[in-house]
Parts: sequence; structure tokens; C-alpha cells
Amino acid sequence: MKILSACEKDTYELGVSLAQNAKPGDVFCLEGDLGAGKTVFAKGFGKGLGIDEPISSPTFTILHEYESGRLPLYHFDAYRIDDPAELYEIGYEEYFFGNGVCLIEWPSKVEELIPASAVRVSIDRVPEQGADARLITMDAPPCAD
Repeated sequence: MKILSACEKDTYELGVSLAQNAKPGDVFCLEGDLGAGKTVFAKGFGKGLGIDEPISSPTFTILHEYESGRLPLYHFDAYRIDDPAELYEIGYEEYFFGNGVCLIEWPSKVEELIPASAVRVSIDRVPEQGADARLITMDAPPCAD
């Protein structure tokens, strides 16, 4: 599915909408260049889960945990990870396969650990549509038979 986001508000609202339908164990992989809108999407996602605390990028800490919503949100940023084994040290499996929802920025850095059921969300700038325009592409995993 492809969605044209004309502004940050659209990207935020898409995050809200997806979170309202999220269920325990869901994993969303957020891909896009620096400044593409991954954190804007994450803030909307947090709002959609009913999280009342500020959502920020976990670039320097790798993981931010938010427990105040209808489901826990585990927001990962793998940008600074050099070896996927670093996620073993923080017990990633409890998060990826637990009772919350995971957002993973820069998933390509830990690709071998990403569950096959993850939803891929790619956010790309579309400068010809405006400075804040983004093309958001979502790829759901194949359905199991």
C-alpha cells in the first residue's frame, strides 16, 4: 500500500491510525533517511496507543519503553548498532515476541533478527510534491496458509 503524506500531520495521523489497530506482538519496521519522518510517525503511533508521555527517538539509547498506553510500546533505533548481537544483550526477544508493540527504526542493521511477521513502513521524501511531502509504503508480510 502506498500513501502520499502531504505534511507532518498526515504522517502523524497515519501512525495514530495504525496504532489503533495494533495488537500484542506486532512489529513495525520504519525505514527512511535521516529526517524522513520516522519519529513523527512514531509520535503518532504512541498517540494512537494512548501513550501520554512524549515520544522521542532512541538514537543514543537504542530502546525507549512506553508503558502508559493500552499496549506497551517498545521503540528501537538500530542506527548505531554495529552488530545485531548487541540486541541480545538487552533481551530483544522479550520485546519482539512479547505483549507489546515494537517500532524498529533502521531495521536493516538487525535484519536477521526481524520477525517474518513484521510490517515494513518505508518513508521517502517526495520533493516535487512539496518540502514536507512523503511517500509512505507499507508492506505487510505474506499471509500464512
